[in-house]
Amino acid sequence: MKKTSTRLADGRELIYYDSRDDTVRDAVDRRPLDRTVTTSEVRRDPLLGDAVAIASHRQGRIYHPPADECPLCPSEGDRLSEIPDSSYDVAVFENRFPSLAGDSGRCEVVCFTSNHDASFADLTEEQAALVLEAWTDRTAELSHLPAVEQVFCFENRGAEIGVTLGHPHGQIYAYPFTTPRTALMLRSLAAHKEATGGENLFDAVLERELADERVVLETEHWVAFVPFSAHWPYEVHLYPRRRVPDLLGLDEGARTEFPQVYLELLRRFDRIFGEGEPPTPYISAWHQAPFGTLEEFDGVVREDFALHLELFTIRRTSGKLKFLAGSESGMNVFINDVPPENAAQRLREVASS
Repeated sequence: MKKTSTRLADGRELIYYDSRDDTVRDAVDRRPLDRTVTTSEVRRDPLLGDAVAIASHRQGRIYHPPADECPLCPSEGDRLSEIPDSSYDVAVFENRFPSLAGDSGRCEVVCFTSNHDASFADLTEEQAALVLEAWTDRTAELSHLPAVEQVFCFENRGAEIGVTLGHPHGQIYAYPFTTPRTALMLRSLAAHKEATGGENLFDAVLERELADERVVLETEHWVAFVPFSAHWPYEVHLYPRRRVPDLLGLDEGARTEFPQVYLELLRRFDRIFGEGEPPTPYISAWHQAPFGTLEEFDGVVREDFALHLELFTIRRTSGKLKFLAGSESGMNVFINDVPPENAAQRLREVASS
């Protein structure tokens, strides 16, 4: 992998990740852009104890542009985009409309391919491996920023999810705090460790799932399963067999095997609802240990956390979506219409050839 860092016209960082070591990236951003001005602010909710990012500047972000005006495609002739070069393998840049900025963290966009009409599932294993390298490198780099405590790599796919740009891409949020969802995991981890005299909760969950009927696929280095208490109609958790706290901890075997496993899962998601259905909308989210102190979680250290990916769709059946209504949005109590065992069976049935 070759990494080339440069700057866009307004000062934002752009990084190219290339498969070939001899690739030259010297294209200049020719757009007449002013410096990016953001109004991001993190506010604490005194009742719930969580954080809310207030970012009013995001109201002006680009919304469903036509394909020939896509800002994530390579620049070509007089059509200038966020990517100055005429082609790229993987490109990462600071979001022009970030939810978090400055002392409030950082937001980046990850372009998986220059092909506007592709999706992650269309990538080759080599391309997917390069995306994994980019996620890992950005996790390492962002963890060194003074304001950053947790790094979150994720992909939103589909208009139903709220995606406003159709080009295949994901995002990275570098938070200045430990996110509420991760904090819940860490508290459960601490409580289980104390109650069992030191047993790791993630290890126990993985052992239980391996012994049950919800495993979707397993390889030498990875296990994918529908969790016992799945929140979403079709939800898969992907764990490396060897527990590591973040992407940096993956060994060579897990890295080599990941593209095959992950691409297979994404392709199965597109088959869930049968032929002729539109692409399955999904969220794919990496959960990594925070880089800050864990003192508030008694007895827990970073190495206790288990890196894992959660992949889920909001489509519950053909033509119907799972909406977060009263119980989910008002009380955070999920109601799942699809038994996890049935979801796992369906995902095994649609295995690609």
